[in-house]
Amino acid sequence: MRKKNKKILIILISILVVILIMIGLYFYGLTSVSKNSEEVTFTITRGTGKREIINDLYEAKLIKSKIAATIYVGLHRNLIMQAGTYTLDRRDSTQDIINKISIGDVLDDSIKITFIEGKRVTDYIKQITDKFDYSEEDILKVLENPEYLKKLINKYDFLDESILNNDLYYSLEGYLFPATYIFAKDSSIEAILEKMLDKSEEVLDNYITRINASGYSVHEILTMASIIENETMQKEDRAVASAVIHNRLNRNMSLGMDVTAYYGARKALNETLTTEDLNADNAYNTRNTSFIGLPVGPISNPSASSIEAALNPSSDTYLYFYADKGGKLHFANTYEEFQGLIAEYS
Repeated sequence: MRKKNKKILIILISILVVILIMIGLYFYGLTSVSKNSEEVTFTITRGTGKREIINDLYEAKLIKSKIAATIYVGLHRNLIMQAGTYTLDRRDSTQDIINKISIGDVLDDSIKITFIEGKRVTDYIKQITDKFDYSEEDILKVLENPEYLKKLINKYDFLDESILNNDLYYSLEGYLFPATYIFAKDSSIEAILEKMLDKSEEVLDNYITRINASGYSVHEILTMASIIENETMQKEDRAVASAVIHNRLNRNMSLGMDVTAYYGARKALNETLTTEDLNADNAYNTRNTSFIGLPVGPISNPSASSIEAALNPSSDTYLYFYADKGGKLHFANTYEEFQGLIAEYS
């Protein structure tokens, strides 16, 4: 009888220990993700469910545990997760964050900007100056500050000394990921740039293993992707256009890409290139036949689709392509075939 009671006692103690551990893990899961203050702009769209909101908070690294947050919300059934844009701090506990969302402590003075893929830093600067009380000179001063750029290199693994090259027109060209962003109205220039770099980091994390195995650096892959982005109007052409770029690089041929001549001449793609532009000797113009290899850096800010194409070219052996009036690319293996495309589609 005593042995039976002893077994029951051991079981009860074990259950109690497990319960205490689970309670401890629950409260630990509600603690903040960081000891340091780091504000994050977080948006909840109308109609988003509690589970999805909790998942988004976890993905944004604002809460430590999805399970603890789910239990907390379940225990407080009267909580309403209100739609809106919030300024949340990674130093705050899960309770504080969820309660802030529950009372609808939204950021009223938020600014929304959609940056389009394939556009240049100069285009993005114009969009920022249209929404914020910053001048082009203010933004360029930050972009051209070597000490700030070195700080970014230390912060982001995908950035390296390549962005310090004096031949670059704009140091972060290609690294500001095109997407829709919501900024606090009082955002600094640095905060705006780093929010975009945060997104780039998130996207590039999906490709970094393949980039490391490709034989090319992040900088070179983004440069290829930016060319692909501007040379192709249709996504289905991108992998084949990428093959042309890879095939030419492998043969030590000049890339001969018009879009690099436009960028080198600092001209928009709807402007006219002169013979002087095509033959110009600069760090971008691959139309100059003496220019072998990739430009010194990206010529636009590419989409994930173009990054994918740069890493995964088709198996085609083409060396040339020509765009018809609708923007569709047509490919050729020889210069003679290329001349035939020009005659057919011009």
